[in-house]
Amino acid sequence: MNQRALHHDVTTSPETAAQVSADGTIRLTAAQAVVRYLAAQRVETEDGTGTEPLFGGVFAIFGHGNVAGLGEALYQYRHELPTYRAHNEQAMAHSAIAFAKAHFRRRMMAVTTSIGPGATNLVTAAALAHVNRLPVLLLPGDVFVSRAPDPVLQQVEDFHADAALCGPVTLAMPQDVQATAYDYPADFFAPRVMKLHAPAPIEHELDEALAILRNAKQPMIVAGGGVLYGHATDALKAFATRYGIPVAETQAGKSALAWDDPLNLGSLGVTGSPGANEIAHDADCVLAVGTRLQDFTTGSNTLFTHAKVIGINANAFDAIKHRGCIVQADARLALEALSSRLESWQADAAWTSHAQQRANEWRDIVHKLTHAPQGVEGKSVLPYDADVIGAVQRSSARSTTDDIVVCAAGTLPAELHKLWRAGRPGAYHVEYGYSCMGYEIAGGLGAKLARPEREVIVMVGDGSYLMMNSEIATSVMLGAKLIVVVLDNRGYGCINRLQQACGGAPFNNMFDDCVQGAPGAPNIDFAAHARAMGAQAEHVANVHELEAAMQRARAADRTYVISIDTDAARTTDEGGWWWEVAVPEVSQREGVRKARADYEAHISARGKDNE
Repeated sequence: MNQRALHHDVTTSPETAAQVSADGTIRLTAAQAVVRYLAAQRVETEDGTGTEPLFGGVFAIFGHGNVAGLGEALYQYRHELPTYRAHNEQAMAHSAIAFAKAHFRRRMMAVTTSIGPGATNLVTAAALAHVNRLPVLLLPGDVFVSRAPDPVLQQVEDFHADAALCGPVTLAMPQDVQATAYDYPADFFAPRVMKLHAPAPIEHELDEALAILRNAKQPMIVAGGGVLYGHATDALKAFATRYGIPVAETQAGKSALAWDDPLNLGSLGVTGSPGANEIAHDADCVLAVGTRLQDFTTGSNTLFTHAKVIGINANAFDAIKHRGCIVQADARLALEALSSRLESWQADAAWTSHAQQRANEWRDIVHKLTHAPQGVEGKSVLPYDADVIGAVQRSSARSTTDDIVVCAAGTLPAELHKLWRAGRPGAYHVEYGYSCMGYEIAGGLGAKLARPEREVIVMVGDGSYLMMNSEIATSVMLGAKLIVVVLDNRGYGCINRLQQACGGAPFNNMFDDCVQGAPGAPNIDFAAHARAMGAQAEHVANVHELEAAMQRARAADRTYVISIDTDAARTTDEGGWWWEVAVPEVSQREGVRKARADYEAHISARGKDNE
C-alpha cells in the first residue's frame, strides 16, 4: 500500500514559506492563494478528538490552461495538499465525489483541468454530484480575463453557464489571473476548522409530524442517504427499535441499518424486496428520512398510495416531495426530537410483528439466491448476478463489515440493492442518483482513498467497464488497491431487457444485435486489458473459480481484476415494483401495442390511487 498516497500530514516545506510583509500581507499569485487557502482548511476527525485536512487532495490533469498557474502552485504546496495524477477528467471527478461520499460528506477533494475538453469533461460528474448532493470543488482553467488573446485555443465562445445553480462548486480560473500576484492578508491563510451545518427542527413542524405519527398504526421508515450523511444511523436504530417501526432502505441509504437488524426489510421500490414493498403499500404513515424520493424509491409514485408522508430532510426541496409534511432538519436531530416527544406511543404490535416476519423471510430468500447450487450435469449454465454476489461475499467471513462494494449502472445496482449484505454504515456505495455508467472504477478509487483500511470491491458490467476504465492504471500508480469484478454479458443487458419489456425488438444493445463489419463483434479479454494497465488479473469460468480467485485478489498487493461471463437474460424475480417508462402510442409491432396497453393501465391505476 502506498501510504504516502493514501495518508498525508500537513507539513510546511521551506519552499512554501512566504514572507509576511510589514503590513501583514503575503504576495502570492491567485493560484497560490487558492491552493494555500484550501490547504489551511480543517475539519474535526470522525471521533472528535482532533482535526484533519478538509481537503484530501487535488486530482489534476494538466494542460495549457492550468499547468503554469495552478500547476506551479500545487507543486509549491504539494506537501500540504497532495496532488494526484489521473487519466480521465470525468473519472477523476467521480473519484473525488466518491471520496466525499465515503466520508459521509465530512471531507472532500478538489479537481483541476485545463480549459476546453478537459473542463467540459467535468460536466457529467458535476451533474452526478448535484443530483446526489455531494461536495466537490472543480477548478478548471479558463480564458484570459483581459480578453487580449481571444479567442484562445479550446475556447468555446458565447457559452454561458450558471455554476451557482449547481451542487458542486466550480471556480474557473482565467490563465492570466492564475499567474498574477497580489498582496493577500496573512490571516486569510490561518488554519480554520470548518463546522458542518446541521439544522435543528422547528417546533411547529415537529408538532405537525407528531400529530400524524400519533394517529398512525402502521408506520414505516424510508432510510435515505441523509441518514448516513447526517451520522444518524444510531438514532435511526434507536428510534425504529423503541417504537417498533420497520425500515426499508433506498440505494443511497442502504447500510444505514445492518442487514440482519430485525426491523430491516431491505431494499425498497422498483428494486425492492417483496416485504418492503408490501409494507410500504399498506403503511398509513411513511417517515422519509434523508431521501429524495426519486421514482425508483416510490415506484413512480404508485407505492405510498395509502400513507401520509413525513419528509425529514435538511433540504426543503426534498422534504416537500410526495405532498409530505415537512420537517426541515438534520436527520439525527429530527429523530431525537421526535423520540423525546412521542412518549409511550408505539406502532401496532401486530404490524411490527408482521414486518419482522417479512424481514426474516427476505433474509432467508437472499441466502437461498446467493448460495444456489451451480451447474447442471451435462449442461453449461452461465451464472447470473446473484451467484456472483454470493461468491464475492463468501470469499471473506468479514465481508459484510469490512468490504465496501461500489457500483452505479446497469443490472447490478438492482441486484446489489436486493442481495448485498451490508453490516456497517458505508459498506454499500452505489451511485444511483445519476446512475452514471463509468463511475464504478473511478468511484472505487475515491472510496479507497477515503477508506484505505477497507477492501473496496468494484462490481461492474462489461458495458460500464468499456466506457471508463483508465483509473485502474491510476489505482496501480497510487498503490490504492481495488478488487474489480467484471460481469461480462456481451452488451448492455439491462437496457436490452427493458427494450423487449416495452415490446421492442432486440436492437443495438447486445453485440449480437448490433451492426457489425467483416471482422464481427470483438471477443474482449478484460483480464489482458487490465494487466496492460499494471493490474493483476484473471478470467474465471464459473462461480467456484470466482470464489477462489477472490481469495487471491484479497491477498494481492495491488489492484486485481477478475472477469466472468454471465447470463444476460436472468435477473432476480423476487421483489420489484412498476417503473414508468413511456411506451409509444403507435407502433407496427404487436409487442409494443400490448406494452402500451399495460402502460396505460398502470397510469390509470395511479390516477385513481392518488385521487
